[in-house]
Amino acid sequence: MNGRIIVSRVIVTGGAGFIGSHLVDRLVRDGYEVTVLDNFSSGDVSNLKESLSTGRVNVVKADLKYWGDWVSEFKGAYAVFHLAANPEVRVSSVEPRSHFDNNLVATFNVAEAARVSDVKYIVFASSSTVYGDAKVLPTPEDHPIIPISVYGATKAAGEIILDTYSRLYGIRVVNLRYANIVGPRSRHGVIYDFYIKLTRNPRELEVLGDGSQRKSYLYVDDAVDASLFLFNKLINGSLQEQAFNVGNKDWVTVMDIARIVIEELGLRNVNIVTRAMTPDGRGWLGDVKYMLLDVDKLSKLGWSPRYSSADAVRLTIRWLKGNAP
Repeated sequence: MNGRIIVSRVIVTGGAGFIGSHLVDRLVRDGYEVTVLDNFSSGDVSNLKESLSTGRVNVVKADLKYWGDWVSEFKGAYAVFHLAANPEVRVSSVEPRSHFDNNLVATFNVAEAARVSDVKYIVFASSSTVYGDAKVLPTPEDHPIIPISVYGATKAAGEIILDTYSRLYGIRVVNLRYANIVGPRSRHGVIYDFYIKLTRNPRELEVLGDGSQRKSYLYVDDAVDASLFLFNKLINGSLQEQAFNVGNKDWVTVMDIARIVIEELGLRNVNIVTRAMTPDGRGWLGDVKYMLLDVDKLSKLGWSPRYSSADAVRLTIRWLKGNAP
């Protein structure tokens, strides 16, 4: 077990969602009992089919932005993986209150539930969007936090709340600043958007932005591996840093993704139409045009991704071909 401490029960908020359900699957396979808290606004219990069959998962419908009966689930839990959030960065520019409530208020409530229940550890799914338009690429963890979207602002504020709870109450926290995570069960983001558009009209593909946006993509299996790698170091007492970039070592453009999706779908002569939503060619207000995280700090601990950004895109579209409506 490589010195890992096996505990009886952990909580995964947003555990019926994309990343959360993959994390639950891994935790169960590693011998944990898991309580999933989810409001099912974007998650689906079908994502947990494999884990539910083991009898080691308890699913509780809960809206974390409201303090309620769900707090009792924290009693006796050893750790919380807090992934519940509204993940739609684009929507945060037009519905900012939804992101404030579902991302920030919910994070405060999770922190407070952990405090009153004596939970020792919190792993928080933060985001690369906390950096905004980074001045340094690849972007290290000590780069200034200057988000340009309400989504990024809620993640940055969530980190501050959790770090403060760590200092005040001794809860051990690690903030995971995820790059773009893709893979099976993902039903939002650029790959899914391209897939849906091309199934409706295989002759033309609309690209939001000028297509030159370049970002890093990480396959969900790699993201879960990194998350549990850091969690194990946290509970073993060998982790001092509180924030880690979790991303790939390379990046691809939106136009690269379009070409990969078209190729994987076996299409030819597709007319790609770009539609810039800002004067500098972004896909929407608050869209970070260039994102590449510096993952040296995580790599020096002994972790590295198995799949490149292009591989992650290909694996995702192949899953969508066989599973999406």
